[in-house]
Amino acid sequence: MRSGERAPAMNATSSGINVTSSPGGKDKEAELSLPFQVTLASALGLLTLATALSNAFVIATISRSRKLHTPANFLIGSLAVTDLLVSVLVMPISALYTVTHSWSLGQVACDVWLSSDITCCTASILHLCVIALDRYWAITDAVGYAKRRTIRRAAGMVATAWVIAVSISVPPFFWRQVKAGEVTSCAVNSDHIFYTIYSTFGAFYLPTLLLVALYGRIYVEARRRILKQSPKKVAPGKRLTAARLAPSSPGSASSTAPLQCAAYPDGHVHMTVTDSLLEKKRISAARERKATKTLGIILGAYIICWLPFFIYTLLVPLCPSCLHPELFDFFTWLGYLNSLINPIIYTMSNDDFKKAFQKLVSFRCCAS
Repeated sequence: MRSGERAPAMNATSSGINVTSSPGGKDKEAELSLPFQVTLASALGLLTLATALSNAFVIATISRSRKLHTPANFLIGSLAVTDLLVSVLVMPISALYTVTHSWSLGQVACDVWLSSDITCCTASILHLCVIALDRYWAITDAVGYAKRRTIRRAAGMVATAWVIAVSISVPPFFWRQVKAGEVTSCAVNSDHIFYTIYSTFGAFYLPTLLLVALYGRIYVEARRRILKQSPKKVAPGKRLTAARLAPSSPGSASSTAPLQCAAYPDGHVHMTVTDSLLEKKRISAARERKATKTLGIILGAYIICWLPFFIYTLLVPLCPSCLHPELFDFFTWLGYLNSLINPIIYTMSNDDFKKAFQKLVSFRCCAS
């Protein structure tokens, strides 16, 4: 996501004084910068390729595994599609622009690229909010939300995220000025401070507050379940309880799996709780701990990747002298890195994803 004007690459001016260098100095600078440009281009190219492949594998894994065809995984798949668009439509051109520090593709390509950049990056961030909402409703209203948790509902949430993203990327085109000469830079005009505030708050600050609030509630609920499900210390062996069951109760037949029952003439049934029930509670508590840890990783990675960029974007219009192209490029690519981290976190923390991914890889290897 780009905003702010890039500093001129040639003949910089400061306080009306032209700063120039001798031709020999320029040649030496070009020679020194060439290895750096090659290294930078290779690193950004590898990052772009890794982002595209990781998200493509997530999409392929979900599409080929019927077990993963659920509303929750539909949202993860939609996030992967969005991050794939970032790696295909945004990152390659951004890599070229970052390395050369000059725009040579024309005004139309600049407009399309900026629109794709803002739209796709914002949609990726809003997808994290959609996934957080889905998990929040699933954990706080498990029974009621299970009836409403459909693919159609998930598609509606995804559509809402894209509408908001488009509404943030469109306004700059209303005040865009077509440049008469050759276009050498491509960035959103940062002179409109109100748009800068609108876009940064709509694309990051408000979604971040929502994510922190949702994941905070999810964390509290998960901790409550962990404490509730953790088995209390009991003596080794079996525990005995007494319960009265109706003779025709369906539970009297189904309860023999984890329990050992013995009927008595007084109408009471003495049930023995076996160790398998305690083991199920331990497994469930372990899953809740893993889910809670995953939430922290997701939120932490998102904030680390995007917070520096949006702080810097909000600061530049207020302090134009604070704009440093290299720092701006670093923060931009740190934000793009989140599109690579997303599929890794969401899939590696899910055992079903890992099994389906392994099957997909083995299938491709056998086919080749």
